[in-house]
Amino acid sequence: HYLQGDIEALPLPDGCVDLAWSNLAVQWCDDLRAAIGELCRVVRPGGRVAFTTLLAGSLPELNQAWQAIDDRPHANRFLSEPAVRAALSGLRAEGVVHQISLPFADALSAMRSLKGIGATHLHQGRASAPLGRGKLRELQLAWPQQQGICPLTYYL
Repeated sequence: HYLQGDIEALPLPDGCVDLAWSNLAVQWCDDLRAAIGELCRVVRPGGRVAFTTLLAGSLPELNQAWQAIDDRPHANRFLSEPAVRAALSGLRAEGVVHQISLPFADALSAMRSLKGIGATHLHQGRASAPLGRGKLRELQLAWPQQQGICPLTYYL
């Protein structure tokens, strides 16, 4: 069964689950340590907490392509690995970083994949209008490609 709630204030009693996990959600929290603390709070003794988050350095291709077009930020800024490790300090925690590079046929497909996982950016100054054909063409040309493939790299 599913339960909807705020990860920084879970609507669950202490120690009520064996496993608490979060996939690509904690990067949207204002306080990572509070979010991890909540996951730990609801886990029974001997249980486990697992989470994935995007780290600084993620989406370099998107950033590079947009930097070639304008000087406004078009992607979120994610916490550094040391900042995430600091949030885990004092906990029995093991952190593993993975680099994942996904191949896309074109820049638009890569950007659609971001929208599909809810990774839209939060910065001020964002253009509110949808991208026109001209900007999409510019993005495609500026996107770093490898043998005709437009990669999108994540650090998790």
